[in-house]
Amino acid sequence: MPHLLFYMIVGIVVADFIFERFLQYLNSTQWSEILPEEVKDIYDEEKYRRQQAYEKVNSRFSMISSSFSFVLLLQMILFTGFAWVNHIALSVSVHPIWTALVFFGILMLASDLLTTPFSVYDTFVIEEKFGFNKTTPKTFILDKIKGWLIGATIGGGLLALIIYIYQLTTSNFWIFAWGIITVFSVFMVLFYSNLIVPLFNKQTPLTEGELKTAIERFSDKVGFKLDNIYVIDGSKRSTKANAYFTGLGAKKRIVLYDTLINDLSTKELVSVLAHEIGHYKKNHVIWGLLLGIVQTGIVLFIFSLFVGSPALSAALGVEQPSFHIGLIAFGILYSPISMITGLGMNLFSRKNEYQADAFAAKYFDAMELASALKKLSVKNLSNLRPHPFYVFFHYSHPTLLQRLKALGKLGERG
Repeated sequence: MPHLLFYMIVGIVVADFIFERFLQYLNSTQWSEILPEEVKDIYDEEKYRRQQAYEKVNSRFSMISSSFSFVLLLQMILFTGFAWVNHIALSVSVHPIWTALVFFGILMLASDLLTTPFSVYDTFVIEEKFGFNKTTPKTFILDKIKGWLIGATIGGGLLALIIYIYQLTTSNFWIFAWGIITVFSVFMVLFYSNLIVPLFNKQTPLTEGELKTAIERFSDKVGFKLDNIYVIDGSKRSTKANAYFTGLGAKKRIVLYDTLINDLSTKELVSVLAHEIGHYKKNHVIWGLLLGIVQTGIVLFIFSLFVGSPALSAALGVEQPSFHIGLIAFGILYSPISMITGLGMNLFSRKNEYQADAFAAKYFDAMELASALKKLSVKNLSNLRPHPFYVFFHYSHPTLLQRLKALGKLGERG
């Protein structure tokens, strides 16, 4: 049995890598030096060539970085690397919780350090070359350190609590773990923007003026009580623009990147806000949270059936079964199912985006939103013609051309 699981683990890792490279190849077949007819009203020749160059550079870089990660993981599996790290962790402490924390601490830190050169190149070479990067070396290093501390505190704390519960309840641990993760998920939806974001970015209330007045007028029109409109200093790291909705009830807030405010007109900005409000009005945040909670419960239940299996740990070269080794093995074995559920979540997300666009078109202006989407796409050098198969597997949003087509129909009806 351990040998069969071992070959299954290797097969899944290899198959996943090959499949991702196939999707990447399909995307590359869409490249063209000639400005396609369907994007002529969005890009001119020069901007399109720049977008294609950006796409090609990122694709090649992704091939190199993903190949490195693949080889690293495969070596860990083939040469019992996880067993070696487990031996180091056991030499520090034989207590199950501390062993697991040291084990994952070593893996996470080593993985991050080994892939940091790729992050540096991506930020300070590729993004710099195409005029996006605003991150300083100091900010980059501080972000890394903060990320480690948050991961160790939150991730380590949750892991320790779940293992403690596992020791007390064994096979029924998943029920309690599910409850803990559910409470944590709801807490993060409510307070992420208050607790985590300020560690990395400064958020300031939108100042009085034309934009705030226009937003408040629209909010009143659609019966959306909005007291929290914030501007985030996204320009601290990149010139790319974005906006997002977070929180529930009294804790809900809309956050605009300062780069977004600089690039769009007042009407275009209100159309973007109308889209975000549409997500709230259609209960997308709540449904997304509920689906995530259900999915987590299913995963934990299935994991509880296998976590104590000696064969699962033995497949990675560890004779004594343990929670953390079982978690690693299970995570790889479960990945094909995770891909399928991910497809479902992407379909759900793309449907939600169309609905939010329709809300903005109905209650504000379809053409203003279309104009905003076009500007953002050009600004961010977004890929306008990804392969449909790649979109199906990876996109949580419809492509720009799909959204523009849908908005065009809505505009004609209006």
